[in-house]
Amino acid sequence: MTKRGLRSRLGTMSKMVESFRVGRTIPRNLYGRDEPDQTVSLVTDALDKWFALLDDGDYDPSFAAPPVVRTHAATLISREVLCADEEVVKLTFAAVDGSALPAWAPGMHLDFYLPSGRRRQYSLCGEPDADTYSIAVRLVRDGGGGSPEMHTLQIGDEVAIRGPRNGFPFVPSEHAVFVAGGIGITAIISMVRRARECGMDWHLVYCGRTRESMPFLDEIESWEPDCVTIRTDDVDGMPSSMDLLGNAVSGGSVYVCGPPPMIDLVRASFDSLSATHLHFERFSPPPVKNGREFEVQLVDSGDIITVGSEETALHAIRRLKPDIAYSCQQGFCGTCRVRVLSGTPQHRENRLTAEEQRHEMLICVSRSEGERIVLDL
Repeated sequence: MTKRGLRSRLGTMSKMVESFRVGRTIPRNLYGRDEPDQTVSLVTDALDKWFALLDDGDYDPSFAAPPVVRTHAATLISREVLCADEEVVKLTFAAVDGSALPAWAPGMHLDFYLPSGRRRQYSLCGEPDADTYSIAVRLVRDGGGGSPEMHTLQIGDEVAIRGPRNGFPFVPSEHAVFVAGGIGITAIISMVRRARECGMDWHLVYCGRTRESMPFLDEIESWEPDCVTIRTDDVDGMPSSMDLLGNAVSGGSVYVCGPPPMIDLVRASFDSLSATHLHFERFSPPPVKNGREFEVQLVDSGDIITVGSEETALHAIRRLKPDIAYSCQQGFCGTCRVRVLSGTPQHRENRLTAEEQRHEMLICVSRSEGERIVLDL
């Protein structure tokens, strides 16, 4: 086929690309914003280059898709205390240069690179259509330092953020039960907002230690009362599986985010339900199961550390190296990735490839097959 004939056959495609160029037909992106979706931009850019080759290489680079920027400089523009006990603050960030931040969907989170060098992950809990990002952070005084540092941020402070990313996607359906424990409400609340907007049949079970420790209570208690159950440990005691899942229906979904015991209870009880889809996200490390004591040797110092049967290698190493990098503590972010110099890792994650697993491990979850493992630390 001649070049002219090919161009004629692709005339409709060319017109579509041209409309994207001049902005007459900008499609709504996957999150509902009136801007080109990144995938559409990449496809149209490739088509532009192809047609340019057909036109003897007359390609205008101004039509190229914008680069995918995954790390952004953000500044804190608002700080709001959410709980009566003052342990949870809502932090709202905007792009330093005033540009629009990438859109997000319920369930997504951000990676924060803090001034100390720590990297921590927090769920987005604001409005997806806003040009800002909002998160809520509970102060954990004896934790790994991330939340105290977040709580010290002041209006005007700048941080680097990466994302948004989604390891806990929400898919609208006919019916869903949402279960939130404590600060786990930050991952759940935007899902419930979306469920209400979609007209879904839904129910939220929100649990906390006390009412004073539970963020977003005012908003949640303004929703349909028949669709909301609020439980506190000091009044209602620890919830049973039926307390959490009693509203699940046949063919429905369950979304849960909270402490490990809550998630374990839901997972153990889910098979007895007629609901068909379970989605969960942890906000703290899962317990070590079927662990066996082993030793970790740090090659730089030669120090040998004993890792107990019920603790992680990361936890043990932090006794000697409290500044070691880590984030999710669940084996998916890769921040604690370490090279293995001797010994065989017992991998308890799915992030590394088979080739990477031969020489590396994630010390937040993975262990040693033998009595000792030597790490490049």
